[in-house]
Amino acid sequence: MPIIKPPKLETGDRVGIISPAGPVDESDLQAGLTILESSGLGVCLAPHIYHMEGYLAGNDEARLDDLHGMLQDREIKAIFCARGGYGSLRLLDRINYDLIIQNQKILVGYSDITALLMAVQVKTGLVTFHGPMVRELDRDHQSNWGNLLRLISSDKPEELDISKCTVLVPGKAEGPLIGGNLSLICHLLGTPFMPSLDGCILFLEDRGEAPYRLDRMLTHLVLTGKLKKISGIIAGQFEGCGMTGDINRLFLDATSKLAIPLVSGFPLGHGRQNLALPLGPTANFDTELMTLTIKEACVR
Repeated sequence: MPIIKPPKLETGDRVGIISPAGPVDESDLQAGLTILESSGLGVCLAPHIYHMEGYLAGNDEARLDDLHGMLQDREIKAIFCARGGYGSLRLLDRINYDLIIQNQKILVGYSDITALLMAVQVKTGLVTFHGPMVRELDRDHQSNWGNLLRLISSDKPEELDISKCTVLVPGKAEGPLIGGNLSLICHLLGTPFMPSLDGCILFLEDRGEAPYRLDRMLTHLVLTGKLKKISGIIAGQFEGCGMTGDINRLFLDATSKLAIPLVSGFPLGHGRQNLALPLGPTANFDTELMTLTIKEACVR
């Protein structure tokens, strides 16, 4: 499906905040909301944003209503997720994707929100954004928020320095960027919400998974055949998943037959630095120049 770029975010625009997964307290969001407002943006909180039903931010109907409501509100130009947790998967087969096509808006999140980002990308072609959520905007915010803001407000390509990454397999790769949380991607396999990875640069991250679980998930991806035609892999920060050397060996083992460039340690995911990446636009990465270049604007 051809990609659709949402309208860019401009100073004075209003942004909507939703909790499509786990619950948050009001105090969790104050620092992030302040950063948004200090950037010249108006903020609109979804009606059920602080609801709690066990490990969910309210029941499925409430969380879905908040998403649909933000899409229908003509004043809202971007939708930011409050946090991850769990719950996005429960909404995927009930989302009105025609509503998303009719109201093309920036959508930002990561972790559990990977499911939502990928489903929207698959069903509509809309570029979505894997990036920091409101609860964490104050975490290294000059780097994280600055990077995200450039992606969603600029009509220029973006070049990222990856010189601090570890090159596991050298080379060059080019293709559409796609990726997110490894656990969520594995849970999307076999569903109509899993994108094709053919020709793509795949980026992956996770948190708190024991090495054998990472091994199992990577092996599962390989056995499905989904990785046979990918262009390259960018491994992010696997916080609390074991020693870096062990994680690197897992990636090398899993991709040994693919003959594709592979780097690890990219600053995305659950670590202090979480640089935003779009899902959909074409990019290339070059282990000689140590750059990741998003070759086209992500918004219009």
